[in-house]
Formats: sequence, structure tokens, C-alpha cells
Amino acid sequence: MRIVRTPSGAVVPDETGRAAGRGAYLCRTGACLQIAIKKGALSRALKTPLPEELPQMLTGSQTNNETIEGGTLGQE
Repeated sequence: MRIVRTPSGAVVPDETGRAAGRGAYLCRTGACLQIAIKKGALSRALKTPLPEELPQMLTGSQTNNETIEGGTLGQE
């Protein structure tokens, strides 16, 4: 999964992998996303504060250890 800070400053998921802006790649599990947010790694990689609604926007109703999408262990 790729998360992008667009030139306008918005932080959005990039499902195509081609969006313009500063991007950061994460594995496709909900736990990986939560750890990256909690430890501040995603914010540092994007060089911007993250919006509070980002976890809900990315995971929806997924639980911690469920795969969001993709193949085995998030690899495509």
C-alpha cells in the first residue's frame, strides 16, 4: 500500500502507485499501519502531520491483523 502527501498537502492512499507527491509504502495489514502511525514513522516519511481520520480512511472496518488487500503477507 502506498500513502501519498500530495503537492497540495493532502495525505491520501494511492491505489495506483502513480500519484504525484511524496509517498511512503506500507505492508497491507492493519497492524502495520497502526504501528507506523503510533511510532510516527509514517508522519516522518511524509514529512507532515497526519490527519486524525487517516486510519479510518485506510482501514475502514478492518481489524488489526487482517489483510487489507493483496496476496500472501501483503505481497503482490
